[in-house]
Amino acid sequence: RRVLLLGEGNFSFAASLCGTAGTHVVATCYESEEEVSGRGRAAESIRRLRERGAEVLFSVDCTKLKDYFLPEKREFDCIYFNFPHCGRKAGVAKNRELLAHFFRSSAEVLTEEGEVHVALCNGQGGTPADQPRREWHNSWQIVAVAAGAGFILSNVHPFKAETIHGYKCTGYRSQDKSFCVEGALNHIFTRSTLLPYFKPVSCEVELESRKVSFQVPQVLVDKINRGFLELNSNHPVRTVKEKLTAELSRAFPLQNIDYCLSLLHQGHPNGVCHSNIFWIILSPEETPSTEEMSNGPANAVLFSHVDSCRDTDKNGRVNIQERCHISKRYCLRPSLLPYAQAIIQRGAFLPGTLHVLSGPVFRKCLIAPYSMPVFHEMVFVCAVNRGTEDSCIQMLVSNIKTSIHSLHQTVSSFKLSINLREATSFETTELNDFATFESQLSKIQYFICMNIDTSGSCEKGSCVGIIRTAHYELVSSELVVVFASLNLDLLAMLICGISDWRMLWTSDTRFLRQFPRGELRLFKSFSLYPPSYVHDVSFWVPDGEPFDEVAFHTVARQVSGEMVISVQLIDSFQQSETGRKSLCYRLTFQSCDKALSSQEVAEMQLLLRKEINQRLRVTLR
Repeated sequence: RRVLLLGEGNFSFAASLCGTAGTHVVATCYESEEEVSGRGRAAESIRRLRERGAEVLFSVDCTKLKDYFLPEKREFDCIYFNFPHCGRKAGVAKNRELLAHFFRSSAEVLTEEGEVHVALCNGQGGTPADQPRREWHNSWQIVAVAAGAGFILSNVHPFKAETIHGYKCTGYRSQDKSFCVEGALNHIFTRSTLLPYFKPVSCEVELESRKVSFQVPQVLVDKINRGFLELNSNHPVRTVKEKLTAELSRAFPLQNIDYCLSLLHQGHPNGVCHSNIFWIILSPEETPSTEEMSNGPANAVLFSHVDSCRDTDKNGRVNIQERCHISKRYCLRPSLLPYAQAIIQRGAFLPGTLHVLSGPVFRKCLIAPYSMPVFHEMVFVCAVNRGTEDSCIQMLVSNIKTSIHSLHQTVSSFKLSINLREATSFETTELNDFATFESQLSKIQYFICMNIDTSGSCEKGSCVGIIRTAHYELVSSELVVVFASLNLDLLAMLICGISDWRMLWTSDTRFLRQFPRGELRLFKSFSLYPPSYVHDVSFWVPDGEPFDEVAFHTVARQVSGEMVISVQLIDSFQQSETGRKSLCYRLTFQSCDKALSSQEVAEMQLLLRKEINQRLRVTLR
């Protein structure tokens, strides 16, 4: 294991580390050997290092590391830089600049799985781990600076100088004097996966006994066909699904019918607002472009994706016939409920048997902590004799509770409460995005609420499922159908302590490594205190047209690759003379798993302005 130490003052830290078995130490300092040797105990530490086979280098500039090592010796497993400083009375701006150049230089000599350790005095880092915490502008902003070189903060812990044998700090204002390291922190950085750049993707499905392909909406390119629920998956969403299925199979005869579900839904799903739907349009009269043909089979029928308000009239209706001269329209399925209803209406079911459907569903939605444009839904359908539906509901909920409690107990000791609440007891403001959308589809009798705390109250975001009943004359006047729907993604988040839904979809392998063989554990984030950036955008909306806020949020999701975590309307103005209306939105950018720099966010903001001007026909201010 090759370890590189930078900016050593008297080499006492390097000497303490050199005794570790299996470690080859390369210790360096910025000054010449002659300058360093005069410092207290430096000569002795250097002698000990050399005796133990360590390399000792002098006059090494931490911002140009690759210049000091041959290509075959440039890969280090760990780089230490304790208490970096420009020297003398350099201010925070100069030291930020030093760190920025250091991180870029480190990226050139670090292994892919390597770590960069940076120790800073109390308050300098500017993270919540500092106590007390300095104001952001007065700190070194180490996490944001590191992001510029592709690093994320993966751990932070106290730098305990007293536990390091023989260590003595030195270098106060470039002198052979010690400085206060009480409350100092060691920041451990790792490489981030690269920000996504998504090319157009076509998806092939079977529709009406023929294979067809369609262009996937850009905002969903990294989420389509991820296979979280497949047999070989270790994803926590699949673990939750399998546990629920196993528990319910003890109480009900159970039949899985996932295999027959198409990603595409024909026509307009009842009760769903147009602005919430990802429309896929079949256009057999149009000739596909060369690029489209290269993305799909030659004999496939091609679809296009409609995602801008130019495809709607003033009432929000999609103007399909005028635009594409087509005979049919499809959308990515926003719910599995229509499939469950179709099974019942066809009579393709056994009364008393619990039919289970599961898979991803797709919905345009506003950007909010619990708003997911795609998640895995699990639907249970059971037809029972009239008058027994309440006992069926109680049995269903009881088994769901047992299953979730069992999963949670293996993960955390926090108190878990699961409640069945009547829909009439909810205020609209209490509903999260999942519950609000489900309310559009048909009348809901109960919400299944879950929260992990000691209060037992139902907080916004904790609605993980719904229950509804329906009467179908096509089946039997003596039968009542009970439907239950669960958001598996939200369940997995609450059970495993995952605070950001985007983490479920990360491509970083460090996520799934925390769930070996699908075993659920309390999730530990590998990207701590990610920096956030705020940008405003203001524009005039088209005259006489309602502004589609969902479309605006969808564009923000797309251009940023889901890096926008908040969109707030901060000002609205209407000219009295002309009646023109202006809106001003504040967008907050932050990544949960990747390094995100201010420059990258600035580019996203410019792209956002361009896209909303073209697709939403707004006039930028």
